[in-house]
Amino acid sequence: MQEFTRLVEIMATLRSPEGCPWDREQSIDSLKPFVLEETYEVLEAIDRHDHAGLCEELGDFLFEAVFLAQLESEAGHFTIADSLTAIADKLVRRHPHVFARQEGDAPISAERVVTRWEEIKAQERGDPGNDVRKRTLLSGVPVTLPGLLRAYEIGIRAKSVGFEWEKVADVMAKIQEEVDELRAELFPGGATLSGSPEIDRDRAEEEMGDLLFTMAHLSRQLGIEPETALRKANDKFTKRFGTMEAAVEASGRKMAEMSLGQLDAEWQQAKKAAWRP
Repeated sequence: MQEFTRLVEIMATLRSPEGCPWDREQSIDSLKPFVLEETYEVLEAIDRHDHAGLCEELGDFLFEAVFLAQLESEAGHFTIADSLTAIADKLVRRHPHVFARQEGDAPISAERVVTRWEEIKAQERGDPGNDVRKRTLLSGVPVTLPGLLRAYEIGIRAKSVGFEWEKVADVMAKIQEEVDELRAELFPGGATLSGSPEIDRDRAEEEMGDLLFTMAHLSRQLGIEPETALRKANDKFTKRFGTMEAAVEASGRKMAEMSLGQLDAEWQQAKKAAWRP
């Protein structure tokens, strides 16, 4: 594709001795924050269903991939062509139901596709000629993923070998169990919820983590990607808080000087405003 070739050539020019000083100073480590930023900008465009914005953001995201590959090519490790070959070969290898289908083969479900994908990955890890043979089922989940998303991906891997709650109700029960354990840690000996007991913050952190981890698994069972759900909740809260803030300012009051009851009343009004047609 000539457009892709043009992008690769532009990147090579930017890194050349006659190129851009800033681009020439970059390393694979210095590009990490830009890769992360572009990833979230792609996700934001998807959340908005902003198709024109997504077109632009995908270009920016692709540029980061080409930039990284250019640096690796200069170091003699691999080229962008090697990356393209690797992903093409992987897709063919992991979709035997498409590329190795025999006449008369029965169609398989999307769920079976995911399971089969993980089975093939496990086989690849066990291949003596494969550099990743020492990796375990869960080690392939990047530790740099946001916590909720990593928990979600861990659950997908565990499910591929049958380690899974049978019903959504089972996960809900587990969430309640984790809530009870966190409550017991925060209010030992039956202390009232209105009290302020001294707590073991390490233990509380552990119980809070267990609760969030289990909630990520519920999200997966419901087919809801948790990071997306949380981003939308953050956006909803931000908009409502902004509405409340504007209403308080218009009344001549200051939020910091208002009681919690007064703030909650304004919050309820902001929620009602959000539902107005």
